[in-house]
Amino acid sequence: MNETYDFYIAGRMRNKEKILEICDILDDLQISYYCFLKNEQSHQSAGLDINKNPEDLAKEFEGMPLDSKSVQVIFEADLEGIRKSKNLLLVLPAGKSSHIEAGIAYGWGKKCYAIGEYDVTDSLYSIFEEIFKDKNELREFLEKYA
Repeated sequence: MNETYDFYIAGRMRNKEKILEICDILDDLQISYYCFLKNEQSHQSAGLDINKNPEDLAKEFEGMPLDSKSVQVIFEADLEGIRKSKNLLLVLPAGKSSHIEAGIAYGWGKKCYAIGEYDVTDSLYSIFEEIFKDKNELREFLEKYA
């Protein structure tokens, strides 16, 4: 993966439809991104079917041992995606892994953004430059970014 990306899209598999809507906006605006849902190669290498029902795929993955080859393949691909991206966009609601990805990106000096509702205020959400309420707010921001 030699290319760089404008955004790394973080989110949970169970939020697949919303994440893919965000990818469509980025595609429309011709903004480059890395999204785990679009990385069929890493999923195939991990022996996972990315087209499986999101709930079933999430359960399958969550049941794997942490040191399994499948988990390590996905871990390395996602870390490389963060490394090669200028910004991170967290699609809420998101799980623990997505929040860890946001922390890694912030620690590496990436600008972090989020979209969606969050359950409760958390001081660590201050890492986000902006939290967009909906895809319309995000699109307006991205149109200026592009």
